[in-house]
Amino acid sequence: MTYYIAKTVTKSYDEALAAVTEALKAEGFGVLTEIDVKETLKKKLDVDFQKYKILGACNPPLALKALTAENQVGVLLPCNVVVQEHADGRVEVSAMDPAAAMQAIGNNKLDEIAGDVRARMERVLAAV
Repeated sequence: MTYYIAKTVTKSYDEALAAVTEALKAEGFGVLTEIDVKETLKKKLDVDFQKYKILGACNPPLALKALTAENQVGVLLPCNVVVQEHADGRVEVSAMDPAAAMQAIGNNKLDEIAGDVRARMERVLAAV
């Protein structure tokens, strides 16, 4: 099992970023954090890197369910979604596969929640 799900899109990087944010909203997720990896690496290391943003997405009702089922699961939250532009110009959107992440914990309640989150992330990718 891979640890992420992904899709290459025909949108520009900026269009994909906006579309992902809207698709996440439609699935009940808000973006809590946004890390601009390109900007950070340039500022901290003076390294040029491709356009790459990490969005920390959270669906509060599902997060509460997960934390209630396993209070240490917070180390795996929020759900990260990446929008990146490859050197050849392709734009890819990828998301953590919560089902893969929760498998290691061995809590059946979390497996059920992770299945729901994965289905929502798959719909996000389909909508972009």
